[in-house]
Order: sequence, then structure tokens, then C-alpha cells
Amino acid sequence: MTERIGLYELRLMVNGEERVLAARPQDTLLRVLREALGLTGTKLGCENGDCGVCTVLIDGKPVKSCMVLAVEVEGADILTIEGLKDEGLREAFQAENGYQCGFCTPGMMLNAHALLRAHPSPSPEETREWMASNLCRCTGYEGIARAIERASSKRAKILKE
Repeated sequence: MTERIGLYELRLMVNGEERVLAARPQDTLLRVLREALGLTGTKLGCENGDCGVCTVLIDGKPVKSCMVLAVEVEGADILTIEGLKDEGLREAFQAENGYQCGFCTPGMMLNAHALLRAHPSPSPEETREWMASNLCRCTGYEGIARAIERASSKRAKILKE
């Protein structure tokens, strides 16, 4: 990280690609992803860590990008919805109506992806607890829970084959 006239040159690993950009010390990861890198799949919601629509994965863990300064994650591995290659999860969300307006979907999908990596066959209670950090005003969460169960079952079936 190099400082020059109030800006820091940052090197970030985003979706498997090294990105170099200038950021102010107060810039959140959310702002840098959207404004400097053009990755607008990460949504701007409450900007105080309550809603989870800005969730990304940092070194594989779900994090609300509105609560992290960009300068804090230099060198970390950041995954946004644009880099998520989990087709089974995408198909499950679509098949189970895991979204309606789609605003919360990127954060939900990244959080669900992290859940399934940490707990390949989560119980309904584990799913509810894990996903509680992401709010949705449209779906009532039923479709989201079914999508996670569907993706989990499909993965288990593939592993058995």
C-alpha cells in the first residue's frame, strides 16, 4: 500500500484477479467495489451493517462490505456476486423462487455459498441462524431456505456418484 496526497494505492485480489486502485482512507470496500471497480452487483443498502445486501466473501468468510475500510483488506481474497461460479446455487435460487425483486439476492447467495462450504448439509436451524444476517423484504425467506436445501441435496447427490 503506497500513500500519495491523501490517497492510497491498493492492490486487491477481487474475483481471482489482482486489481490496483487509488482509495481514500475512509473509503469502504463497498464504495471501492461499486465506484472504482464497477462491480455493482454488490448492493448499497443501509450502510450500517444491518441489512446484509452488501455481503461479499473476504478470504471465504461473509462480510458486510459497508463496514470494512478498503485499506483494511489489501491482499485479501474478495469474492463478489460477479465472481461467484456456484451454478448449482444459482439454479436452486431460480427453481425455488429464492428471490423476488432481486435486491438482496447477491448478498444472500454469497452468504449461502459460504454456509454450504462450511456446512455442506446444514440443518434448517443452522440455515436460519447463518442467514439471519441478511434481510429480505419480499420473499419471506421460505424460497431462500428451500434453495439452500436444494443446492445442498444436489451437492450431496453428486458426491455420492
